[in-house]
Amino acid sequence: MSTSEPCEESSNATREQVLRLITRKENIESEIKELTQVLESQKDVGMNGALVDNEGFPRNDIDVYQVRHARHRIICLQNDHKSVMKDIEAGLHAVHAQKRGDEDTPKVSENIASTDESSNLLQPFARVDSVSSNSPAYHAGLLTGDLIISFGTVTSTNFRDLQNIAAVVQHSVGRSVSVTVRRESQKIRLSLTPNTWSGRGLLGCNIVAM
Repeated sequence: MSTSEPCEESSNATREQVLRLITRKENIESEIKELTQVLESQKDVGMNGALVDNEGFPRNDIDVYQVRHARHRIICLQNDHKSVMKDIEAGLHAVHAQKRGDEDTPKVSENIASTDESSNLLQPFARVDSVSSNSPAYHAGLLTGDLIISFGTVTSTNFRDLQNIAAVVQHSVGRSVSVTVRRESQKIRLSLTPNTWSGRGLLGCNIVAM
């Protein structure tokens, strides 16, 4: 679900549109971070921890309702984040297509770029250790040695351990996940779709924390 609107033809409207989208993206990331902290406060149950005990009863050492609500909200926000990122990308193309004589255009482009960079912090938090042939990771273009800057909504600002990536993967089966990597001196954005394949796991690659 996305509350964004399509960019209008007017140059001013386009700039304002993109800036609103940037603000929404930042709000989404902030809320995801807060909800992640909620899950951590509940015995670090995360997105996949059991909510029932060995006898099948709801655990009494955590707030099950709060955990379920946080998990559901995170999933919704992850979908919103992917949608708003697509809208920002489309808006950025529209801004760059405007006349170079518009003195405000560089400011907007710089704002968008800096926001994207601040989101990723350009600081890798994990490394691709291996990629299996014909796997989802292979077809997405991931290479051994790629340094992961962002994996869906996971960046160095909210990364705790590899369980964060696993949660995104589990809730994105059959749906593309935006992955940004640093490869040598380049920053590359890829689209990775977790799915079952002939090998192990949903990605077909081994990722290690840095």
